[in-house]
Amino acid sequence: LTACGLLILTETISWILYTARIAFSIGIAGMFTCSMVNIQNLVPAARRTEAIGSLGTSGFLGMIAGSLLGDLVFATLPDGSVRFTVLFSAALALGSIYLALVLVITSDHNRPETPPLAPPIHQLIRQYWPGSVMLVALVMGAGLVVTSVFLTRMATQRDIANIGSFFVGYSLAALACRIGTRQWSRTVGRRRMIGLGLGGHAVGHLLLMTVWSEWQLVVPAVFCGLGHGLLFPAVTSLGSGSFPVRFRGTGTTIALGMCELGVAIFSPLMGWIIDAWGFNAMYAFSVTLTVTFGTVYLIRSRHLVDDERIGSTSPIVESAPEPSVTSPVSVRNARSPVTDTDLQIPVLPPDKSVEVSA
Repeated sequence: LTACGLLILTETISWILYTARIAFSIGIAGMFTCSMVNIQNLVPAARRTEAIGSLGTSGFLGMIAGSLLGDLVFATLPDGSVRFTVLFSAALALGSIYLALVLVITSDHNRPETPPLAPPIHQLIRQYWPGSVMLVALVMGAGLVVTSVFLTRMATQRDIANIGSFFVGYSLAALACRIGTRQWSRTVGRRRMIGLGLGGHAVGHLLLMTVWSEWQLVVPAVFCGLGHGLLFPAVTSLGSGSFPVRFRGTGTTIALGMCELGVAIFSPLMGWIIDAWGFNAMYAFSVTLTVTFGTVYLIRSRHLVDDERIGSTSPIVESAPEPSVTSPVSVRNARSPVTDTDLQIPVLPPDKSVEVSA
């Protein structure tokens, strides 16, 4: 809300604009981290990725509404600052309504007890560092630079009047992806989700080289949206999952912070590439970065075991009735995946052996 208010007051490039940007980033970081930590604490460990993905679906609906609202404002109002005043005023009004709803919903919320003093942040990072998946988080930040920071600039240079079609296609593709792949973390695995997501980003950025009209934005938007839909929950889940539950907030902050670090690193670098060699050179750099970092991650993680897949694929074994007093061992029932017959599996103390009956 502070950012929207400051942007309404902005007339030139001054400290007000930079302060608004900082306030916006702080607000997004806080909302993302708190909501994701909360949703992860409400579901079983094996469904954290699915929960993060489901939480993000509402954000895509907001992207659609925001992009259409922006195109409507710019299409109906004359050139000048009035366009931006109306746009940011609408965002401020919607944000105020949302804040009121949050205050009502959480009115009976009890503050948790003060937790024990946590170790210093650098110690937690060193002890629980998520590993090479953070390279993918950097790539995600670079992808956000391509599809948000510089998309408007490209559209202006190539005389594309509206970019709403990109964000509608992007959001619908990501939304459909989240719904259709909500169980992939337990069936396909998060590592493969990341590989497919990086592939979607690379293809989308390649196709942006060919865009010269509004409707040509749709196809690359679909690929970029599919990439986002797969990458974000998988990377956030893996990044935060390496931390214990009591430090899950720190883990989520680190994962999201690496995305922001990618934005900070690659925004000026990609801007310099555009100034020197044009947009297609920037897209080529983005694709190269995605393929390079993605390859490093996939190679380094090839021997890692996905704990969410383990939790979903372990056989379900039911306990047999209590054994009689004369029974030498307890028995558990299970289903043979080979012969499709019932088996009685003895639970033995050490150094004992017994026959298994089918």
